[in-house]
This record gives sequence, structure tokens and C-alpha cells, in this order.
Amino acid sequence: MTSTRPDRPPTPWSDTNEAECHHASHILEIVGKRWSPSILIAMARGAQRFTDIAAAIPGLSARMLTVRLKELETAGLVERTVIPTTPVTVRYRLTPQGIDLITAVQPIAGYVQRWEAGPGQAPSS
Repeated sequence: MTSTRPDRPPTPWSDTNEAECHHASHILEIVGKRWSPSILIAMARGAQRFTDIAAAIPGLSARMLTVRLKELETAGLVERTVIPTTPVTVRYRLTPQGIDLITAVQPIAGYVQRWEAGPGQAPSS
């Protein structure tokens, strides 16, 4: 059982080993990189083609989208499928692990919406 102190919320991390912490850290580093959350959200909303993802994220360069998609694919969050047509079609989709991650970060999105006024400001209603 996890002990609690008044200044700390209960945590599920008391039984976590070093390897699990390392893996969690690795995933959070990838997801925490600039543009990664926006790409995942665009894909969760249905964007599948490179151009669809790029169009959904103003300010994201094609080069950076390519880099981030490769990182997300290597992490097992995104799957890239090449369809042999003329010209070649490439589609991206969230893997089950990527979908699970989106579900896991939804509470963070709620937090951002509630507190978007900034530190020390009243939450938005």
C-alpha cells in the first residue's frame, strides 16, 4: 500500500522497477518533443496521409513531420503502410499502443483546458 502525505497525492509508482521507469521515461521523452502531441492528436482525429497530417498542424514543416513520424513509428506508436499505387501512397495510423497512449493523455488535455489561463490564474469554466 502506498503511503500518503498531505503534500503528495497517492502514487502507483511505489511498486515500479527501474526498467519500467526507464521505458516510461523514453516514451514521455518522445511524446514530449515539439510537434509529437499535435501529430498524435491529428491522427486520432482521422488524418492518415502525410499531407492530411501536415495540413492539420499549422507551422509544422514537412521535414519535422518526417522526423517525428519516424520517431513515433520507432517507438511503436504509429504504423506506416506503403500502398503500391502510381504514385505510391503512404498511410499512417496509430497502433493499439498509440491509441492507448491517446486515451492515457486525455486527462492531461482536460487539465490544460481547465488551466489554460496560466499559472496562478483561475481555471476557465
